[in-house]
Amino acid sequence: MRAMWLESVGPAEALPLREVSRPQPRARPGEVVLAVEACGVCRTDLHILEGEVPAALPLVPGHQAAGRIAEVGEGVVGLVAGEAVGVGWVASTCGECRFCRSARENLCPAATFTGRDRDGGYAERMAANAGWVYRLPAGFSAREAAPLLCAGIIGYRTLRLSGVRPGGRLGLFGFGASAHLAIQVALHWGCEVFAFTRESHHRELARGLGAVWAGDTFDDPGVALDAAATFAPAGEVVVAALSRLDRGATVAVNAIHMTPVPSLEYERLYGERGVRSVMNYTRRDADEFLELAARVPIRAQTELYGLEEAGEALRRIKQGEVRGAAVLAIG
Repeated sequence: MRAMWLESVGPAEALPLREVSRPQPRARPGEVVLAVEACGVCRTDLHILEGEVPAALPLVPGHQAAGRIAEVGEGVVGLVAGEAVGVGWVASTCGECRFCRSARENLCPAATFTGRDRDGGYAERMAANAGWVYRLPAGFSAREAAPLLCAGIIGYRTLRLSGVRPGGRLGLFGFGASAHLAIQVALHWGCEVFAFTRESHHRELARGLGAVWAGDTFDDPGVALDAAATFAPAGEVVVAALSRLDRGATVAVNAIHMTPVPSLEYERLYGERGVRSVMNYTRRDADEFLELAARVPIRAQTELYGLEEAGEALRRIKQGEVRGAAVLAIG
């Protein structure tokens, strides 16, 4: 099968991914094999490519894979060949630690991750733990659903951790794949959304999706925010978001890797303002978001690439050139 292979890390501009022919995976007990039709390209893939997030190299990256079940392993119940399904970032958890036993499996120290600890979706086929496979929302093609499987789910969790309430003023800092899906959730909840992003085409997209205001990262919208979420891997953005919060508000930080957060005056935090990081997601998050995505419906704006163009898609994400979400069209 065709796959994109990462043997050693390097800058995205050097295009370290290469197309190879790999043996087709087989389903072990408790697993299914997906015939991958599409895979979203995530900033986390970029962090792995450039060595900012450690990974078990060599490997096939990609963790927003959507397609159909091609093979069902022994012991798998409730999934059958031919079903439209997808997998996301979390590949498995232990199910036994205190975090797993208290509905916080996203914090499991023994968790493994798709496209980091095991081969992912930049390939024509991939194997996945059946317990972390999701049926695609009704009415969505694989290409439409792929960005929902990480960018959408983690964006949904980020909004929940921000504490934003229906009708509240929400700031979104950075406006890539995750934020352009999160804004659709927030608007469904009746929030006023303020978008902060350095790219003019991202501001245009935010306004087109319904933001009441869109400006540069450090601009002043003229109102205090009831909650904020950051999606940019830059520490100074956290400080910028914090400075726009009203009293009692929280900024939720959606990033697996980030540059250092600068020091700040205590007055920016005073007033019971808070900063909370976001780590992975639970299966409950995934189920809730995918059900909501079908009901609203939530639609990703996508740029399509061939499998062999995965490196170029990652380079464009690094440069902030992608409008919406990048998706590899594979099957």
